[in-house]
Amino acid sequence: MVKGLSRIWKGIKRMFGYSTIKSIVGKDTALSEEMVEAINEWQTMMEGVAKWIVNPVRSLRIEQGICREFADAVLVEMETSISNERLNRIYQKSIIELNENLQEGLGLGSLVVKPLGADGAEFVTPDKFIPILFGDDGKPVDIGFLSIKRIGEHDYYTRVERHYFVNGNLTIENKCYHSHSREYIGSPCELYEVEEWAEINPGPVTFPGMTRMDFGYYRNPIKNKVDDSKCGVSVFESAKELIEKADIQAARLDWEFESGERAVHVDERALNSQKKNGKSGMPKLNKRLYRGLNIEDGKDRELLKEYSPDMRDESFNRGLERYYRDIEFNVGLAYGDLSDVQYVDKTATEVKVSKGRKYNRVTMIQNKLQDCLEDFVAGLAFYNGLYTSGYEFSCNFHDSILTDEETQRRQDKEDVAAGIMQPWEYRAKWYGEDEETAKKMVGAPAEVID
Repeated sequence: MVKGLSRIWKGIKRMFGYSTIKSIVGKDTALSEEMVEAINEWQTMMEGVAKWIVNPVRSLRIEQGICREFADAVLVEMETSISNERLNRIYQKSIIELNENLQEGLGLGSLVVKPLGADGAEFVTPDKFIPILFGDDGKPVDIGFLSIKRIGEHDYYTRVERHYFVNGNLTIENKCYHSHSREYIGSPCELYEVEEWAEINPGPVTFPGMTRMDFGYYRNPIKNKVDDSKCGVSVFESAKELIEKADIQAARLDWEFESGERAVHVDERALNSQKKNGKSGMPKLNKRLYRGLNIEDGKDRELLKEYSPDMRDESFNRGLERYYRDIEFNVGLAYGDLSDVQYVDKTATEVKVSKGRKYNRVTMIQNKLQDCLEDFVAGLAFYNGLYTSGYEFSCNFHDSILTDEETQRRQDKEDVAAGIMQPWEYRAKWYGEDEETAKKMVGAPAEVID
């Protein structure tokens, strides 16, 4: 069973304090307690169990929507390959799940794409590695990867695989720790105590000539305001409070629908008359409707009264859409990516600016990702005996989906004038008409068009 840094860190803080993690790596680390808490918070938000998610508030999963929208925009037209045929086969197989893992990296601030020997790879999120030292370029030059195994009911083993440089050359070493509780990292032990780790060389092993890390590191292009370190920050960090407000606003909307269900107010005596199995109450939804019961009790005859209030859902919807638009602005999405376009009361200029904002954000993410993949390929080459030579890496991101609307529209008009695009195709695309309507609007005879 594989667990993350959250479990280890909580145990370390409770039992040993920060000095324990320092003793594991032998020096201070770039990963501060503030960053660990931030990563844990982003993770709970991604999982839909943020601190404000208390009944009746439920997560709208806005965080996942933000990450998915960015990942899709970044990767939709990516073309990438390696000139070496063998490496390219391994590479293409390794990045099949890049989209879903990039989404998690966007949400948690960073991501490592790490070779597993000569023909495999894994994606490592920041809850499973400890950045110890960063270089001037913002990439780790000393890092520890965490692998946790549970054997039986009460034996937990943690392997710390550390990558760093000695005299400018890559060095790798492994340490193992054993504990009887999932809450503590425990004491040092031997790698062979875990069958899957028995063949791993504890090291340290230095590889002369390998002067770069053997993995790719991606970090969101966002300034770290959590602890001012070079650790990555979530793409939705700046919108946390707005996401909380949106979740709460959605709960208000749900309550408006629930409390506004047409029903009949029933006197306590009427409820008592409907007891079944020792319980009394009113059903929900379509079974809430009742006809008046002919009950007489002295002078009181009106034991039932219809309840059918005016719905205020439109007001609550407008408030929720406002939060969506504020979130889009804060994280760098375009208006309409999260919000409903019919509520987007913006000028053409504002909409154009918002698309430009998204274009800039996506472009910066692509630049960071390209750098990450290039380093990952170097790691694959290293494990295949090529070190950093004998191949060429190509990575291109086409930006047609990010080109602003005005430019696309002008290009389409030129295509119509040149006969490349039919006038009805232009109307269907830009006016939202179906094919039949668009053909009628351009006035062309149906038989000619057909």
